Amino acid sequence: MQRALCVKVARRSTVIFFATLFIAGCANNTRVTAPKDQGLAVAQVWAGRLSLQVQGTPDGVAPQSFSASFELSGQPERGVLTLISPLGNVLGVLKWVPGEAVLDSGDGKLQRFSSVESFLTQSTGAAVPMTALFGWLQGDDTPVPGWTADLTKLREGRISARRDQPSPQASLRVVLDQ
Repeated sequence: MQRALCVKVARRSTVIFFATLFIAGCANNTRVTAPKDQGLAVAQVWAGRLSLQVQGTPDGVAPQSFSASFELSGQPERGVLTLISPLGNVLGVLKWVPGEAVLDSGDGKLQRFSSVESFLTQSTGAAVPMTALFGWLQGDDTPVPGWTADLTKLREGRISARRDQPSPQASLRVVLDQ
């Protein structure tokens, strides 16, 4: 019962966070730089816009849609994802290391998760494959069960991926700053 309440509170906080992103995602984006104090061995930094659409399910889970500007640095095992409003305000910073992911949404409260994948699954209802995302950004068609990536427009800074299995279906689009 207590676990269900914790999951419900975490999901509600995350839905509010992503709803803010969705509302703010209708204007032009402004790129900001993520804080450089993470001590990461960063080979590359990617910035642009992303959107994630998650279909509803027959058991009553409503469809969800999220979009924001972003800056991503690090590696699948250790990194930082900064989400940015169209006005350049940092909406949230997700930092992860092996065994932990921490979301700082700027309100002084940190939310902790066992992994970045756990955070993404709880907050969006779809397990977004971070390891594959890093590969896709580098032009590597990293296979993920249930996901199909389209890297044909990567030279133009566009990536799309679709998850058909398991339910719910999800669609991820990334447009990189050029």
